[in-house]
Amino acid sequence: MVHRGPDDEGIFTDGVAGLGIRRLSVIDLKTGGQPLRNENGTIWTVTNGEIYNYKQLRADLEERGHTFYTYSDVEVVLHLYEEHGDRFPEYLNGMFGIALWDAPNRTFILVRDQIGVKPLYYSIDNERLLFGSELKSMLAAGLSREIDPRGLSDYLSYNYIPAPATIFRSAKKLEPGHLMVVRNGSMQMRKYWDLPMDVDPPDLMPEEEYADMIREALKRSIRRQLMADVPVGLFLSGGVDSSTLGALYAEVTNEPIRTFTIDFGEKNFSEVAKARMVAAQYGTIHRERTVTIRPMEILPRLAHLFDEPFADSSAIPTYYLSQLAREDVTVALGGDGGDELFAGYHTYTAGKLNGIYRSMPGLLSRTIVPRMINCLPVSHKKDSWDFKAKKFMQGALNDPARAHFMWKVIFDEQQKSLLCPFSQTIAGESFDSMNRYFMSYRNMDQLRQWQFTDTKVYLPDDILTKVDRMTMGNSLEGRVPFLDHEFVEIVARMPSNLKMKGLAKKYILKRAMKEHLPREILHGKKQGFSVPMAMWLRNELRDVTADYLAPDAIRRQGIFNEKYVSEIIARHNRMEVDFSRNIWGLLVFMLWFDNYGREPVTRSADSWMTGDTCGASAATISGLGARRSELCRTSGA
Repeated sequence: MVHRGPDDEGIFTDGVAGLGIRRLSVIDLKTGGQPLRNENGTIWTVTNGEIYNYKQLRADLEERGHTFYTYSDVEVVLHLYEEHGDRFPEYLNGMFGIALWDAPNRTFILVRDQIGVKPLYYSIDNERLLFGSELKSMLAAGLSREIDPRGLSDYLSYNYIPAPATIFRSAKKLEPGHLMVVRNGSMQMRKYWDLPMDVDPPDLMPEEEYADMIREALKRSIRRQLMADVPVGLFLSGGVDSSTLGALYAEVTNEPIRTFTIDFGEKNFSEVAKARMVAAQYGTIHRERTVTIRPMEILPRLAHLFDEPFADSSAIPTYYLSQLAREDVTVALGGDGGDELFAGYHTYTAGKLNGIYRSMPGLLSRTIVPRMINCLPVSHKKDSWDFKAKKFMQGALNDPARAHFMWKVIFDEQQKSLLCPFSQTIAGESFDSMNRYFMSYRNMDQLRQWQFTDTKVYLPDDILTKVDRMTMGNSLEGRVPFLDHEFVEIVARMPSNLKMKGLAKKYILKRAMKEHLPREILHGKKQGFSVPMAMWLRNELRDVTADYLAPDAIRRQGIFNEKYVSEIIARHNRMEVDFSRNIWGLLVFMLWFDNYGREPVTRSADSWMTGDTCGASAATISGLGARRSELCRTSGA
């Protein structure tokens, strides 16, 4: 995984245990190499990410008699463990995946940060435990490539795979805020952090005091996350969240701020003008780049960096933005998390409107309005009215949890049964991956239920996965000040009517920033960080799509129904339905399968379910030979 750590590598072995790491040097460039040990060399760790409060922790530990031999933030992990045992993660503020080996007690611990900013995978069988920041390192160690049907089914529903599942039956994701302790042959999984369940009453404080609290708490988070011995920059999209970071960043530093923006030359999808406005207001050293997509350049790179199928198309601009930033900096702050915390998504507006719609007379809500909406012509403009109206109708008459899911779904259960009949034999449905969280917050108001559910599923498994792979794919460290867990706790407790007042999204954040940002940014149309995928699939990506999703290619792969795939491509190209997210998801899966999947010996759905066709030898892996050899060389796995 050289892309994650081009600066150094380290390995420690101790009989039954081995720890390895690739290092991107950010803090303590000279003595911060890993693995790190405690004073007497009995406890060892490798840690991916950063511990932002390490200086305070170190001072406290030194007062308690602990001796440090580096200036690394990671060394505090070892001494916290000596002080607090497996409760040590409760003291950490940061983004991290941690592996720790306690040799005298034959105890192994894996920890993932509270929100899930950093990834952590593991696999356990009767003989060994494997772990890694990316699945490719575990695949290199012989991880079985048998596809998990439930993981595949969830991918088709979401275009990503919610934790703890992965695309492989033998591998899992460690969920955010969890740790695993393996001791004396037994394994215990425990949650050490969760979103706060106590909520401020609506009239606890005046709005202006909440606004002040947000600004000050976010500035504290930014100060923490500016900690680095290398240059730091800011992704500036022109939206409210990144602009907020830019404005507050300027308040906490006297150094010049480096900002970065890209677009694709498509006016309807561009926020470059807004980004320039913020850059000019705060005098940043601003760089822009207009990107022309080159399918055969970016698509194989994406397929390599994502070890399981992942089809959020905003990964493309995130990759190019990271590539641009890495030319000048090693660390970049981003505005991810603001929509979940402050209710910025259209889905929350739709959720409120659902209640009104369900109260309408049945003839109107079940017959007349659906017919009118289905007659709307298809538009490929960003956030087009017809797309949002049709998505709204899919879930409008369902309960709040199901309606929220229908906004997210790519292939619904009926469509999956046409695409690949095996999905009907899977116990449960993809809705369960989201509904388990919705139900755990059932005593809260609906807006909070939607926000908390998205914070547990969509945020770590889509947004943060995308940011981690695309930044680290360019050897750039991405940091997210909105997701400092202490800031998350503060905002999570605030009354819901401050986050969404009526249908006004991000109300209290915008109020907090009203003296800091132009009105065009605070009250302009939400753009999001997306690409014109619907048009690309009919133009720049048409030939690639035709190759990878050709009936012969689908038939050879043996998972999907080639007639159904051809039908949705044809309907999309005729602009009958916007199937861009569906087609992109299928294209990404085929690219992933060519890199990491297995070649079935037979084509029956039942044999895919049981794994009988997957085989045990590397010779059955699709795309072995030169393609796989090149992958192994470039990944360093």
